[in-house]
Amino acid sequence: MDTDRFWQLIDSARATAAAAGEPFDEALVRLLAERPRQEILEYTERFDEVHDALYRWDVWAAAHLIGGGCSDDSFIDFRAGVIAQGRDWYDRVAAAPDSLAGHPAVVAAARDGNDDALFHEEVNYAAAEAFERLTGDRDSFWTAWAAHRPAGTEARAEPDMGEDFDFDDDAEMHRRLPHLAGLYLGPDGAWGRPA
Repeated sequence: MDTDRFWQLIDSARATAAAAGEPFDEALVRLLAERPRQEILEYTERFDEVHDALYRWDVWAAAHLIGGGCSDDSFIDFRAGVIAQGRDWYDRVAAAPDSLAGHPAVVAAARDGNDDALFHEEVNYAAAEAFERLTGDRDSFWTAWAAHRPAGTEARAEPDMGEDFDFDDDAEMHRRLPHLAGLYLGPDGAWGRPA
């Protein structure tokens, strides 16, 4: 599965979920479960690639603002949530995480005090869920995945996350993510959502 096909699958799941009024992850699992096992494994390769590409300090800072803090595990879920938004939003975030200040769910979350916008844990497990539907055994995915991955891929090189900075330094957050900081910290830098 190439990158274009991966994003077509994500877009199909988004359209299916919207039409059926169901959660994105359920639509994605159903679409994956309709495909051959090999294609599910190839989907997982692409998912891991785009997920890992967002493992950067500036993206984490955006997640920190949107979530009112962001642990390692929450950052995994946030990156999955960005992927679930589709290629257009993914590309925007990859180019400039501050662009999330224009995402409708982020704007609504800032207004309503919701701290889980774009955090979507279940998306991380869509391939395993699809395998379970096909085989009746959740562990079958992990066995197939271990056999599918080329030798040595479990020991990845340390990613370049960019420049580290203090997420609790309001002035720094305003400098690096001015639009998101304006939404979540307010124009004066006082932590808290604007009234």
